[in-house]
Amino acid sequence: MSDVAASPADSPAASSRRPLVVLEKVNKHFGDLHVLRDIDLTVGEGEVVVVIGPSGSGKSTLCRAINRLETIESGTITLDGDPLPEEGKALARLRADVGMVFQSFNLFSHKTILENVTLGPIKVRGVPKREADQRAGELLERVGVAAQASKYPAQLSGGQQQRVAIARALAMDPKVMLFDEPTSALDPEMINEVLDVMTTLARSGMTMVVVTHEMGFARRAADRVVFMADGQIVEQGTPERFFTQPESDRAKDFLSKILTH
Repeated sequence: MSDVAASPADSPAASSRRPLVVLEKVNKHFGDLHVLRDIDLTVGEGEVVVVIGPSGSGKSTLCRAINRLETIESGTITLDGDPLPEEGKALARLRADVGMVFQSFNLFSHKTILENVTLGPIKVRGVPKREADQRAGELLERVGVAAQASKYPAQLSGGQQQRVAIARALAMDPKVMLFDEPTSALDPEMINEVLDVMTTLARSGMTMVVVTHEMGFARRAADRVVFMADGQIVEQGTPERFFTQPESDRAKDFLSKILTH
């Protein structure tokens, strides 16, 4: 029997904001494994939602479902009031509105850093090259790698590459940014440089859904922490409440294991 705490589907942080991403009764299986179980989640405009939980709890699948990198079997997901399209040009447009930063940086190795950031705006948004170059320069400055613009990804550290990946996603002017374990492939000394960029982004008013093991970031940057286990949202609340007064046994157990080390 699940010990799902009776947290409201939309916490006070979300209720005062315009709903931007809405998941209702979302289900997903991988074979016999029920990875998403009746997920209800509303992310308000400008809200930073950090999703945490043990490995295998469905966090990354939830994140990837929001831009249809993972299909769902039942339930609905809407972005800014529109249901996620099945395929084709409408899906490409959706993905342009949803920035995604992965564990691996997924940069084009044969293109310079500047070209990596301008490719989407030029090809998908139809932005003139000069304008795209100027905007990319501003974004690379913002994430602290402007000096690397003419280099290729292999010439950059992992932390620098991940910051470029964030700039590339921002260049599309997305409505929401998804981060799927963005620091898990980084060496320890590079993690903070990426988290610092993400914290600044969170404070700028960007709508963000972040799957991470970095509890310091969750405490510092989240408006709401969503705790998942066994494919379910077990409880959610402000970072202060979740980390100091978790309601469910699953969350208490999880926090006791990670916060004592």
